[in-house]
Amino acid sequence: MATKKTPAEIKLLTKGGSILARILRELAATLKPGMSTEDINDLALELAEKYGVEPVLLGYHPTFADHPYPGALCVSVNDTVQHGVPRADEILAEGDIVNLDMSIGYEGMIVDSGITVGVGAIDAESQKLIDVTREALVLGIKQAQPGNRIGDISHAIQTYVEAHGFSIVEELCGHGVGYAVHEDPQIPNYGKAGKGPKIEVGHVYAIEPIVNIGKKDVIFDDDGDGYSVFTTDGSRAAHFEHTVAITEKGPVIMTKE
Repeated sequence: MATKKTPAEIKLLTKGGSILARILRELAATLKPGMSTEDINDLALELAEKYGVEPVLLGYHPTFADHPYPGALCVSVNDTVQHGVPRADEILAEGDIVNLDMSIGYEGMIVDSGITVGVGAIDAESQKLIDVTREALVLGIKQAQPGNRIGDISHAIQTYVEAHGFSIVEELCGHGVGYAVHEDPQIPNYGKAGKGPKIEVGHVYAIEPIVNIGKKDVIFDDDGDGYSVFTTDGSRAAHFEHTVAITEKGPVIMTKE
C-alpha cells in the first residue's frame, strides 16, 4: 500500500528534489568523449558532498542482488537499459547516449530522478528516442491526478511510446518513493487506463518511462556486475524520471530546479 506524505515532508522532498535536479544538470554538462563512467560517479560523489545530500544508492542492497550497489548513481550507456554500474574501463565516445539515474537523501526523505543525454553530436534516431521518452514522462505525469488510477499513467506512457515505433521495457517500472528508495505502488509503463491502485493526495511517485529503440526484451547481467540490464538486440535505450507529489491541485514535480 502506498504511504501518504505530510505537507512538511513534501516540502523536504521539494528541496531535495531541486538539489538532485541541479546535480544531474551539472553531471550532464561534463560528459565528453574519453571520460569514464567511473569519472561520472566520482563527480556525483563530490556534488553530493558539496550540496549536503546523501547518495543513497551507494551501498543500497535490493532484494534481487547478491551484493550492495557499488556506485553513487547508475550510468547506463547506449544498450545498457538501466542500473549500469560505473566502471573505469567504460569510456564514453562521441555519439553515445548516457542515462544518469540517481537517488539522494535530504533530511530523511528520498528523491529519485533520471535523464538521458547525448555525448557530443548524436544520430537522429537516438535523438528521437530521447525526445519521445522525455515526452512520455510528461504525459504520464499529467495522468497522476487524484482519483485516477496507476493504469492511467501506464497507458499514457505506453500509447505514446508505441505510436512512435519504440518499445516499452516491461520488466522495470516506476514506484513509490520518499521514505525509502523503492516503495509501493509499482508503476508499470504499460497497462490499461482505469485499472490499478487509486492515486491519492499525499502519494509520492517516481514515474520513469524506460524505452528501447528495438525490441522490448532485456537481459539481466546476473553473471557480471549483478545489476546492469541490457537490450537483447543491442539497440539503444533511454530513461527519464521525476519524483512527483500528488496534491489536491494535481501532480507536482519535486525533481526540478
